[in-house]
Amino acid sequence: MAKYLSPLAPQRADPYLCKRNGKYYFTATCPLYDRLEIRCADTVNGIATAESRVVWKKHETGELASHIWAPELHYIMGKWVIYFAAGHYPDIWDIRPYALICKGQDPMTDEWEADAVPMQPAEDDPYPFTDFSLDMTVFEMKGRWYAVWAQKFGCERSDPPISDLLMAELESPTKLKTKFVRICSPDYDWERDGGFWVNEGPSILYGPETKGKIYMTYSASATGACYCMGMLCANDDDDLLDPRSWKKDRWPVLKTNEELKVYGPGHNCFVRGDEGEWLTMVHFRDYEKIVGDPLNDHNRHAHVLKIKFDETGRPLFELNKDELYNTPFEDEVQEGIND
Repeated sequence: MAKYLSPLAPQRADPYLCKRNGKYYFTATCPLYDRLEIRCADTVNGIATAESRVVWKKHETGELASHIWAPELHYIMGKWVIYFAAGHYPDIWDIRPYALICKGQDPMTDEWEADAVPMQPAEDDPYPFTDFSLDMTVFEMKGRWYAVWAQKFGCERSDPPISDLLMAELESPTKLKTKFVRICSPDYDWERDGGFWVNEGPSILYGPETKGKIYMTYSASATGACYCMGMLCANDDDDLLDPRSWKKDRWPVLKTNEELKVYGPGHNCFVRGDEGEWLTMVHFRDYEKIVGDPLNDHNRHAHVLKIKFDETGRPLFELNKDELYNTPFEDEVQEGIND
């Protein structure tokens, strides 16, 4: 059985790991919130020591000048694309999703476009990306590409505004084809903890193991110890753009475990491991108390967890003490390394 380093990537929040043509590609939020970088390795553990390639840096002012967050690297419609969120300057909370496109077929060596482009709504839908929006992911199902992202409505009218999960079909890597639908809103107390009503960070799990179901995990509440993961489920032959197709779990599927020093697990992704098994990559801290603004505490480290399935194909997220905190970077983690 493969054993994976924990943490795999210190001080890399919102981790995203994908596998294509036998290679693993990793990206995540960098502590300075100022760049997009990619690592590549032949194995999952190889990501830990792989050299990073910086493919883009933020602007000094105006659009794309702050809060470079939650990048995801996807191969979509024949292109490598990094989806990420970025704010303006000085309007640092004016955050929207963008896409950066690679000009070639090797994201580690080929040239990327000089700049990112904003995601575009469908022609007849005026609402997507008009307010605080981030954490876009994309996935293909039966020949159709879909986008899912978090968006707040009413930022100027309420405090705190509500962050919902929205979904639409894609026309191209950078434009929606259909009007958005709202598939998830923070209805439960565990989605409203820490002063924020939040659903964000969606990720899709689908394969033979899920037995005809498609699962979507997401993260909820504020980004401290109350941060946790929820889950939605639909049948793979349902209309995925019908909100009624998605059923939400009543309780979080992964949350803080003080005994194991896991605080605020969330913003996960899914990937096949070295032996073909399903893994989820997730960030969390190993302590609860945060001094000052949580956004200035960069010790949300990226960890890999193995996934099990029950007899119905439902994924099970279990924290195993034998798989946690076995990294050679322990001294650096304790010191709180920065870029």
